[in-house]
Amino acid sequence: MADSNTGELRRSLGLFDAVTIGLGSMVGAGIFAALGPAARAAGSGLLLGLAVAAVVAYCNATSSARLAARYPASGGTYVYGRERLGEFWGYLAGWGFVVGKTASCAAMALTIGAYAWPSHAHPVAVAAVVGLTAVNYAGVRKSAWLTRVIVSLVLAVLAAVVVAAFASGAAGAEPLRPAGTTLGGVVQAAGLLFFAFAGYARIATLGEEVRDPARTIPRAIPIALAIALAVYALVAVAALAVLGPRRLGEATAPLVDTVRAAGTGWLVPVVQVGAAVAALGSLLALILGVSRTTLAMARDHHLPHALSAVHPRFGVPHRAELLIGLVVAILAATADLRDAIGFSSFAVLIYYAVANASAFTLGRDEGRPHPAIPSIGLMGCVLLAFAMPLSSVASGLAVLALGVAAYAIRRARAK
Repeated sequence: MADSNTGELRRSLGLFDAVTIGLGSMVGAGIFAALGPAARAAGSGLLLGLAVAAVVAYCNATSSARLAARYPASGGTYVYGRERLGEFWGYLAGWGFVVGKTASCAAMALTIGAYAWPSHAHPVAVAAVVGLTAVNYAGVRKSAWLTRVIVSLVLAVLAAVVVAAFASGAAGAEPLRPAGTTLGGVVQAAGLLFFAFAGYARIATLGEEVRDPARTIPRAIPIALAIALAVYALVAVAALAVLGPRRLGEATAPLVDTVRAAGTGWLVPVVQVGAAVAALGSLLALILGVSRTTLAMARDHHLPHALSAVHPRFGVPHRAELLIGLVVAILAATADLRDAIGFSSFAVLIYYAVANASAFTLGRDEGRPHPAIPSIGLMGCVLLAFAMPLSSVASGLAVLALGVAAYAIRRARAK
């Protein structure tokens, strides 16, 4: 049993479950939606952007894995920044993660509604949030089981898209050549595609619920990242080869357009269902990660301490999960946040910048990665963050400033 106020979470996740949760976060709605905006930014340089995003993601994954093995507690970079750099940097990372990923939760919920029942997108989005919050409330093992089913279905749909594209006469090699691509476009595309890679951190934020975390977490993160990268590369090449950069950049549902152009229109409903299921998996994992970071921040009184309660029967941070579910449901019912991907990417990249800076301080006896890895990761995160559209950068800076002000006020009152 877990203490209802200060108890620890149950360590019930093995390597397979941890990898599955990471894949559920990465191989989700991003692959169905991010290719279009990335192609608009970089054209045929989309694949170069994917490579840049993968390099930054690898550095972040390595830094996060080493830190998670050292600090296997819920909260991810919030904990790492606090322990390695000081309370403020941990708080800033946690604040950026909670706010950015809460917006992502609402966007994923609206994606479910848009694919499942476009004329009633908002009610469907709210129902999805309520349902997944209930699943998470019942325990993380049930969440891992549902994620496993979702990942299997999504991978099957993506495999069908790739086979249909390459088997058709519509695919060609010419669209894959990066002609007329600008460096700025490639970097912005990398930042947009990074949004889809960011799920590996969900494994680290579940550190307190993983069995043998010193061994499991460093293995689970790279495995999940490698599988996701392979899937993304295959799907991106297939879509680009069939549609070309211009049509891909104009597509609102890139994979639906891909199967239509490939002459396999019968796959359209399959892809639509796959997209809705993928968004469901992303939303499930996002709610898990945000609630665990909220739990960690509440334990340290950066958020109301009542949110640190752990359910005595289910062993989950039930108050944090209910609050996050309520906020996301309200956002999904009242706003269209699909344009918040840029804002979310900005906040999450700042989060990972803190992770890389934290990893740089590890000693050799603490599992420090090669110094080049956190250095490249830190510089890459900052570069990609500020390459986002100006509106996303401005809103991201404003929200971070709000969090800093709240931190300063709390510290002043504590003196």
